Amino acid sequence: MLKKNSLKTTKRDDMIDVTTEVQAFITETGIQEGIALVYCSHTTAGITINENADPDVKKDMLRRLDEQYPWNHTLDLHMEGNTAAHLKSSTVGSSQQVIIHKGSLILGTWQGLYFCEFDGPRERQYFIKLTS
Repeated sequence: MLKKNSLKTTKRDDMIDVTTEVQAFITETGIQEGIALVYCSHTTAGITINENADPDVKKDMLRRLDEQYPWNHTLDLHMEGNTAAHLKSSTVGSSQQVIIHKGSLILGTWQGLYFCEFDGPRERQYFIKLTS
């Protein structure tokens, strides 16, 4: 089963919690045991799993990525000027897999799934593939 989700980002860099949407699709399909693959098909965005309890974690992560990959670097050659977004996307990765057990995602107490925007604001999509 495959679902395409859309979202509109509002900032250049952001981490948007999509855990609820992924769990809702699992519930909708009735899958009890399997794997959820969450995939981003954009070269300047990604998917990660991280803490979803303290909002400062997202702020810290985005700040540290900016420190490692500054938006304006004099040696960057990419014509669109968004080399930093490409580097951040490759660092974070384009997908995550999570085990489904008894109809629920197996995530740690503080974990959530995030769509990571690195070149917004934009209209974006991500995919959820469920296998049992």
